[in-house]
Amino acid sequence: MVSGAGLTATGCGGGDTGDGKGKTLRVVAAEYGTRGNSSKTWWHDRVSAFREQHPEIDVQVTIQSWQDVDRTVAEMVESGQAPDIAQIGSYASYAAGGDLYPAHDLLSIPVQADFLPGLAQAGELRRTQYGMPFAASTRLFFYNKTLFREAGLDPERPPKTWKDLREAAEALKAAGVKIPYGLPLGPEEAPAETMLWMLSGGGGFTNNVGTYTIDSEENVRTFTWLRDELVRGELVQSKSPGNTNRQEMFTAFAAGEVGMLNGHPLLIDFARDNDLEYGTAPLPGREGPAESTMGVADWVLAFKQNGNRREIGLFLDFLYSVEQYATLVQSFDLLPVTTSASDRMSEDAEQKHLSSFLEQLPAAVFYPMGKVSWAQTSLDVKERIGKAVEPGGRPENVLGTLQRSALSAETSAV
Repeated sequence: MVSGAGLTATGCGGGDTGDGKGKTLRVVAAEYGTRGNSSKTWWHDRVSAFREQHPEIDVQVTIQSWQDVDRTVAEMVESGQAPDIAQIGSYASYAAGGDLYPAHDLLSIPVQADFLPGLAQAGELRRTQYGMPFAASTRLFFYNKTLFREAGLDPERPPKTWKDLREAAEALKAAGVKIPYGLPLGPEEAPAETMLWMLSGGGGFTNNVGTYTIDSEENVRTFTWLRDELVRGELVQSKSPGNTNRQEMFTAFAAGEVGMLNGHPLLIDFARDNDLEYGTAPLPGREGPAESTMGVADWVLAFKQNGNRREIGLFLDFLYSVEQYATLVQSFDLLPVTTSASDRMSEDAEQKHLSSFLEQLPAAVFYPMGKVSWAQTSLDVKERIGKAVEPGGRPENVLGTLQRSALSAETSAV
């Protein structure tokens, strides 16, 4: 997911139109805000503006934390009370179950064509787009320039290879840095950290034709290196990285306790709030900078249950218009999923700090969201991957178990 702030669910939007002819759309959305900047305000403003154009359509929005939103929507669907629109982390199982409208039944041609091609494709199941991307992020390598300087490292020359990274971590440790490298493999976002390391080692969750390759030679080699060179060398936060969540490492980095870690745009806000001198760079790879990084997107789903196809389409066309949508990425330091909003961001001096992330987005590699088995596979990764890098861990066994589970889930889903 893109963000994970936890706030109590709230609603916005009015009641019935009162004329007996209006329609009410129910929307469940995830919370992007932090430090008092709640998504509630953004949604309230969008609903108010939409109602000025379409007073016959009421929109009621419920905001959920990222920890709860997927579960909430699943429970609503299971109980026969699906929302009209949900903004959550996955779409494939609902699409496979016939619960969703395809994008082409909802959006005008200009709006659907405005999606960045890679993201539109990532939202497809069997070559039909059901998942409409809403916000995205990519990942970069972050490092603390002050700690680098104090450890005798050049703050303008971040690591380019794994060997460089290990040597930098050793120098940081010798200088007394509490956590030379932050390796969060806890359940909050274990699949992301896992995929970043897989990509930097030339592997990935799947190959070019979408077949699971979790236990590939490249991936086994990557996690063996992590175990031997970073964890056994006591260059990370603990001997059990599977017990550490991303948020904990972001907070520690902002406090000046972490020398290096992988991060997304939200980490910039954490660093700025603490006046931290930081640098960013492409992910270090086995022999040189990684050729690709991962992209993360969340998705808008439109459920068929209430039959409000026309009204859903009108509201989504409105939301994705550049005038409305650009305010989302500006408010929460997200990356846009449309060409028009990307062009606007690239020209905005106030969002220059996101340019490195934005440049990576068109070629970023995404989770295999089009696989119905991915939701279960992602949960399995959260539960197991940390064991692969513990000092006594067996990466080949852990990755092999994950591979078999993923294939079994995929077979069951067909």
